[in-house]
Amino acid sequence: MGTVSELRPGAGPLDLAFAAARQAAEAGEVPVGAVVVREGAVLAVAHNRPRALRDPTAHAEILAIRAACAALGDERLTGCDLYVTLEPCPMCAGAISFARIRRLYFGAADPKGGGVEHGPRVFDQPTCHHAPEVYGGFREREAAQLLRDFFTPRRG
Repeated sequence: MGTVSELRPGAGPLDLAFAAARQAAEAGEVPVGAVVVREGAVLAVAHNRPRALRDPTAHAEILAIRAACAALGDERLTGCDLYVTLEPCPMCAGAISFARIRRLYFGAADPKGGGVEHGPRVFDQPTCHHAPEVYGGFREREAAQLLRDFFTPRRG
């Protein structure tokens, strides 16, 4: 589970996800943060760490799901909600389905790499056994700006 130095009393799940995304950027990782919540309690906060862990599956969502499962002692996250700053990729969407996440809230859409509203639309496939309720566009401009601020100097 990633640590979030910007935790403050009253911070909501999206605040925590954005704080984690900023930590990812500071660490040289793509700025994506994720938070798993159940019944108002934060179970896990994580950010992207593929470079640090040398693991292509170390996306924020995967790390948050793993930590929440460990916290609950269960491979299912029934009744849990996931908040993430970017539309999950197909790999993460598959993990969300397998974990039985109840609701997915995300910030910026990802037309190029997303797997929920774009690309393969994992939850719409007949082979998908569980589809969470999906709510996108939360603080979308802020999430998109984080990504632009990260990638612009690297591509320019």
